[in-house]
Amino acid sequence: MIDSLLFVALPYVAVALCVVASVFRYRSDRYSYSAMSSQFLEHRGLQWGSAPWHVGIILILAGHIAIFLFPRLSASLLSVRPVLLVIEGAGIAFSVLCVAGLLVLITRRLTSARVQAVTSTMDLIVLAVLLVQVVLGIAVAVHYRWGAAWGASTLAPYLRSLVRLQPDSSFVTDMPMLVKVHIVGAWVFIALIPFSRLVHIFSIPLSYLARAPQLVIWSNLRRAERALAMKVAHSRRLFVRGAAATVSGGVLLGAGVLDKLARFFHGPALSDSQQAEVMESRLERIKSTVEQRELELERLKSDFIRIGTLEELDSKKGRYFTDYEMRPALAFRGDDGMPLLISAKCTHLGCTVASDVSDDGKILCPCHISWFDVRTGAPDPGSPARAPLPHLDWVLMNSEGAIVARRMPDGGTAKEEADLAGTSVYIAKRRGEVA
Repeated sequence: MIDSLLFVALPYVAVALCVVASVFRYRSDRYSYSAMSSQFLEHRGLQWGSAPWHVGIILILAGHIAIFLFPRLSASLLSVRPVLLVIEGAGIAFSVLCVAGLLVLITRRLTSARVQAVTSTMDLIVLAVLLVQVVLGIAVAVHYRWGAAWGASTLAPYLRSLVRLQPDSSFVTDMPMLVKVHIVGAWVFIALIPFSRLVHIFSIPLSYLARAPQLVIWSNLRRAERALAMKVAHSRRLFVRGAAATVSGGVLLGAGVLDKLARFFHGPALSDSQQAEVMESRLERIKSTVEQRELELERLKSDFIRIGTLEELDSKKGRYFTDYEMRPALAFRGDDGMPLLISAKCTHLGCTVASDVSDDGKILCPCHISWFDVRTGAPDPGSPARAPLPHLDWVLMNSEGAIVARRMPDGGTAKEEADLAGTSVYIAKRRGEVA
């Protein structure tokens, strides 16, 4: 319930509030739609705070947006370790730059009497939220490394599901608490934009592109005459050259992308074979969705789900199946000859664990290199994962459907028959079903 509230309801409320309140503010109080600069009141602190903050946050946001817009390209690039190291190092460096700039801006707001006179409570709240967000981002990068790599397969699909109006919070519900708080903080920040001076990010001065150049000169008459004589003619030539270059660039750009824009909005003309391929692809997605729903329905109706026969299980190669929570799991044959069922969902960030067992009895999560002991589920010391993989309850049934062996709540095994040949392995819905 709380996950749906924070990761489904809150995003839509925050975006809707941001849009509606920003439009209302623009229509009702247009002259407040600015950054309300305090540069004339105090310049030195602003210079040392604003530049680091803006440089750092723009580059960090550009990285976040790139991963969201181009997840496959990002995943391909970040699979190269040197690239990943550079991106992660640059991200932390820019975050530290942001923190330094914010601390200067906060100090300036609290110590300069002139700036304090025009500082509102909302200004301080926004600065505090921004500082917390950046610090949380650094904490996530330090404690859960390589976020640039796993973000493309976790956070990006979550954001795309929101954009498609098909919200799926399962991508983030298993995330660590630091990541969850960072995500919630982002939605809170978006909701605060129309009520603060941050609303100026929506003010795009397009009219400045067509405005004639203006020459700012000192009020001293002699200096003004000298500047006017020297710079007016040069300024006009620069304006003409700039306008010509802008027009030429626009023509070349339009010629290059017009065809692509037309295809984007109107769609390409597909041949019959291409249309058939598109329909087949859609049909495959529908079939996949139907199979998913059938599995969910089966698990709602049945107290036991068959995995296979006991003879089909192997001690070195696990057999994948889907548990009652619709999560991946693995079935092995233990050293005692009994089934050994263990979750295949890594407790670090939810990746699927590999099915091969090493010589020392461990399975690997390939995403961030966490090794888990098959017998206990415990991760190796120093692994990114901290919690063990849970084991699942199972029963053995003979051909008549009678339970002949089962896993006890304490992890032990209870057998009712010595001969288990031909029995089938089932996962149990609840512990009470096998007690």
